[in-house]
Amino acid sequence: MAWFEEAVFYHIYPLGLTGAPHENPYGEPVHRLRSLEPWIGHIKSLGCTALYIGPLFESVGHGYETTDYRRLDSRLGTNEDLAAFVRQCHEAGLRVILDAVFNHTGRDFFAFRDLRENRERSRYRDWYCDVNFAGNNEFGDGFSYTNWGGYDLLAKLNLRNPEVRDYLLDTVRFWREAFDIDGLRLDAADVLDFDFMRALRHAAREVKEDFYLMGEVIHGDYQRWANAETLNAVTNYHLHKALYSAHNDHNYFEIAHTVRRQQDMGLTRGARLYNFADNHDVERIASRLREPAHYRPLHVLLYTLPGVPSVYYGSEFGIQGRKERWSDAPLRPYLNLAELTAGDNPCLSLIRALGRIRGGEKALSYGDYRELLLTNTQYAFARGDVLVTVNNGGAEASFDLPASSAYRGALSGERALEWGGRIHLRIPGNGGEIWIPEGERSAAYEPVQAEWKPEAPTPEEQAEHRGQPRRAEGKPYEEMDIEELQGEILAKLAANGPVTDRMKREVLENVYKNSLLNWVRSFR
Repeated sequence: MAWFEEAVFYHIYPLGLTGAPHENPYGEPVHRLRSLEPWIGHIKSLGCTALYIGPLFESVGHGYETTDYRRLDSRLGTNEDLAAFVRQCHEAGLRVILDAVFNHTGRDFFAFRDLRENRERSRYRDWYCDVNFAGNNEFGDGFSYTNWGGYDLLAKLNLRNPEVRDYLLDTVRFWREAFDIDGLRLDAADVLDFDFMRALRHAAREVKEDFYLMGEVIHGDYQRWANAETLNAVTNYHLHKALYSAHNDHNYFEIAHTVRRQQDMGLTRGARLYNFADNHDVERIASRLREPAHYRPLHVLLYTLPGVPSVYYGSEFGIQGRKERWSDAPLRPYLNLAELTAGDNPCLSLIRALGRIRGGEKALSYGDYRELLLTNTQYAFARGDVLVTVNNGGAEASFDLPASSAYRGALSGERALEWGGRIHLRIPGNGGEIWIPEGERSAAYEPVQAEWKPEAPTPEEQAEHRGQPRRAEGKPYEEMDIEELQGEILAKLAANGPVTDRMKREVLENVYKNSLLNWVRSFR
């Protein structure tokens, strides 16, 4: 079996975690990557077996406007720093994959610089898509080109150009030789050329046994990318959305439907989709959940449903993080590991326990998935001989399931006896449990928090979970953030009469500060 089939990933956005400047000064290297060395032991303590880290290479700002594919970003250090970091990960038993940004480059990449300087005479004019010297772009270069996502900062590479393809494949070989990496996460894989991905898969087989290719794909038929000819896996955004919304809406049918659909496509076995609760592009799961206690059943599902689980740095501590209109910086913060690990943290205890269970139960990687019970608030399924039960309701729930042996809860230590081919299980409100057949295996797990007791949310957090933005009385409107302005508008509407659901929705869906400022000033 390949190592990634039973992996548990940890995901780091290094420019954020190390506190690097948002803009690259292109000065002398600053060895910030070395500050991540203490995180290696922490990652191991979670039961993770692989690290996805990136972007890493020289870029202008957030890391995806690549300037040099073969040089560590100078804000992080030198190539020697990266080689040493990967070596330490390997010594700790961690595989390492990094971001491969092959769809586009930044404007400071050597080929695009030559295009700007030499225009029609540039030998790199065909390295980019749809270059038109009769057009223009937002930087006034006097030519246009296809970009990514509407941003001229990101110039789309022509992956059908043999020179471009060979350059990128040679870059993968360079990364393997220089850093001994174990795989790649392909940025924007949903818009990459399929012939290029097939060539990359062929090259991957040459550079290293079990070299892992995982692609960022949001929507669509995942089989198009995750198959024997292109990629090993893709990001499971379908399940990501179902995980948080099924809890917020008390609707486990959404998760079960998602798993069934992927099971019908054959994606729950060979493809091993990359499952996650959050990442560097979406809001932290602790900010997504309306009920903080749902952190427990959601993560029980993350670690037990078909696919490979991943934890985004910091979310094992239950930290918050919301997107801003023009910035993802709140999702990618600097964190102090020593401060975070001081004292008890129920989220951290849970993730460590789930990591131990996942590592000890091969059925959670290879076992067949069988749905056993499903209601809006209760969900039970088997992975091989392991049973999983979750409850998103506030009250205790009972599960009566088929079984041929006694079981013990790996999280709670609770025993459940089989009687007449059935087993009766009880799950606390907002709870989840992984049931192991009683014996040596189940005895290996120490109980961790039989009941989930999260810290009481602040009044502001309570209002936020109800969908009611916080107020900021006494603060000038110009200094308020989006949620504070929304809160002021709702308060003023309430002072003038009943606030309907439609009125409230119109306020909450307006995330434009200038519009909200004009709105709040319109009240007399």
